[in-house]
Amino acid sequence: MLLATLLLLACGSIPAGARTLVPAPPGPEHIVVIALENKEYPQILGSGEAPFLDSLAARNVLLTHAFAIRHPSLPNYLALIGGSTFGVRTDCTRCSVDETNLVDQLAAAGFSWKAYMQRMPGPCFRGAVAGTWPHQYAKKHDPFMYFRDIRESRARCHRIVPFRQIRADLDAGLPRFAWITPDDCFNMHDCPIARGDRWLRRWVPRILPSLGTNGSLIVVFDEGSSDAGCCGLGAGGGHVPAIIAGPGAADRVRIRGDADHYSLLRLVEDAWGFDRLAHASDRSTPTIEGWSA
Repeated sequence: MLLATLLLLACGSIPAGARTLVPAPPGPEHIVVIALENKEYPQILGSGEAPFLDSLAARNVLLTHAFAIRHPSLPNYLALIGGSTFGVRTDCTRCSVDETNLVDQLAAAGFSWKAYMQRMPGPCFRGAVAGTWPHQYAKKHDPFMYFRDIRESRARCHRIVPFRQIRADLDAGLPRFAWITPDDCFNMHDCPIARGDRWLRRWVPRILPSLGTNGSLIVVFDEGSSDAGCCGLGAGGGHVPAIIAGPGAADRVRIRGDADHYSLLRLVEDAWGFDRLAHASDRSTPTIEGWSA
């Protein structure tokens, strides 16, 4: 069949109905991002407050010098999937961005994706807050709802779903790219670190087996409490924990070079051969090297 297809291609035509061999998309089978809230590196790693994250970091890839872009939360979330803060300096809920983003790249490549938002009442929820404190969904922690070409597309917007849908998707198969924002208790925004660490202990072991043979899980905090920064961009959003785990990540590696949220977007884009968006393409943005298995 392969020989026949090649001969037909050489002649410039393939008969209607003929079967062709389509190569599998390159790169990791799955990439999952879990975004957590407002903690400096020393508050989490080695503090004794987050034993599960300590163990995850010890077994996998730990970025020891990762930095957020600026304060407050929202600009960092936009940076992680858009490569820029787009001039946003607050946790605005009525602002929007009309620029290219990671979802555009995933769609162009034909890759499936979903964003799982804990306490979101239904797909494509447009409100600023949902749930009961401290277990709340906050739009400012959901960057997908800020990009107009996602929010205003019914097909795309309905891929932003309540976290409870992940149970069925873990059984049926995760999308190629998945983003997870826990609620404001379990992401450590409004509850003690230990509560969030226990949530991660519950869910990360369920997610890792669904990453395929070469997938990766990125756990990253949006910002810290300091103004520490790197790489010549942003006001400095703090020194934050960032861990890369899964079968596609190297074992027991410490990466001591500087990195920021643009570096993490670049990592995802490079893994799948996408172009680099906005500041992810800047010379001043470090490439994270030595993280893959």
